[in-house]
Amino acid sequence: MQEDTKNSVRKRLNRVEGQVRGIARMVEADRYCIDVVTQIAAVRAALRRIEAEVIRDHAAHCVADAVRSGDPDERQRKVDELITVLERSDR
Repeated sequence: MQEDTKNSVRKRLNRVEGQVRGIARMVEADRYCIDVVTQIAAVRAALRRIEAEVIRDHAAHCVADAVRSGDPDERQRKVDELITVLERSDR
């Protein structure tokens, strides 16, 4: 992972961690269920954005490097790996 992506992902994950702790406090304080669900949806959206950033970095560097390498087996492995992770992220 590129250093700038790594730093961005770390910052975003720290924010998500804080959001999750906030949700736990909301549950303990018996906050309104819809407010809790709204915050859970916000965390899920933030995680999807983080996931997209990591996948984008992987495609731009790891997959691109495999394509440039000229090795057809390595290229196919990276493409298959990317397809597999995209299929899983859709769930």
